[in-house]
Amino acid sequence: MLKRIMVLLGATLGLGLMAACGATAPTPETVTVVETVIVEKEVEKVVTVEVPAPTEEAMAPQKLVVFGAYATAIEEPWDGVIHSALNKAQEEGKIEYTNTDDIGYAGDMERILREVAEQTQPDIIFGDAFGNEEAVRRVAADYPEIAFVFGSGGGPAEPNFSVFDNWIHEPAYLSGMLAGGLTKSNVVGVVGGFPVPEVNRIVNAFIAGATAVNPEVEVKTTFINSWFDPAAAKEAALAQIDAGADVLFAERFGVIEAAAEKDLYAFGNMSDQKELAPEHVVSGPVWNMNPTVEYVINQVAGGTYTAQDLKDFNMVAKGGASLAPINEDVKGGIPAELLEQVQAKEKEIISGLFRVDIDEAQPPASSKATE
Repeated sequence: MLKRIMVLLGATLGLGLMAACGATAPTPETVTVVETVIVEKEVEKVVTVEVPAPTEEAMAPQKLVVFGAYATAIEEPWDGVIHSALNKAQEEGKIEYTNTDDIGYAGDMERILREVAEQTQPDIIFGDAFGNEEAVRRVAADYPEIAFVFGSGGGPAEPNFSVFDNWIHEPAYLSGMLAGGLTKSNVVGVVGGFPVPEVNRIVNAFIAGATAVNPEVEVKTTFINSWFDPAAAKEAALAQIDAGADVLFAERFGVIEAAAEKDLYAFGNMSDQKELAPEHVVSGPVWNMNPTVEYVINQVAGGTYTAQDLKDFNMVAKGGASLAPINEDVKGGIPAELLEQVQAKEKEIISGLFRVDIDEAQPPASSKATE
């Protein structure tokens, strides 16, 4: 904006002043003019821009991208538990989840993990490192921006490799109590995968529970040296039945089929496996990965994820382990006294009044061999 001020000292004003002073008035040629004085002032311009309101989709938090890498088939309960927890998180709208299973132990795990890390670039990769331990850790070290969360017998590695494991020895003890009280032949069979600490502590707890209620019981244990071979597990179970076992603990998948064929009691593992044989599956230790998955998702989403041992989230205290609902409708039923005894011990475990020992030594082929 320009403001123009002009001051003119005209003839009349000049004459008036001179007259007042008694001076002779000048001729028109002597009139003085003071020219223009210009003052500039900046004016701010206010511009209004209309911004559309954000959509609900834009305001919603971004979902984390999660990949599952499983060495065995999803049907195998160990990997199935992880898969189930991640599916639940996806159904709740927390993550976008894809997976590859039955990867095996011949070197494909490292190749698949590197392809996923490069092409998909997930926020988190869950899986099981048992049998592929070194390969998984190599890949994790090369992609520090991805959170690797794997079942492992080793420890965590900074900055991004966290470990977990199932700690279901407490409900395994309760399952053993039921088995020891139900056997009529005083012979109980266990079929396990590999005699590694993670399996041994479950089997030893089961044996301890069985002998606690029945000092006369003999628990026979067979390892098939495979994480997933239902045919071999069934064959081992049938051999135990031939040796007198009338109750079976299916630490590996395939044993329940043998128990159902021979019309015997069976106990599942990792998940509630009642549906496999409703008239024969009594109960079993259950592993719940939901607390672990939820914790990791929150850590990554909040930018606070660090490598750590997630053991506590897989135990009874935080809801990571439990005894599957006892199936009172199994063929032959369950004595009320035994049921009450197991339920009372379960309350003691939950309250911290009773602690199940962690024994990771390889169990003997027969519990009577140690006597």
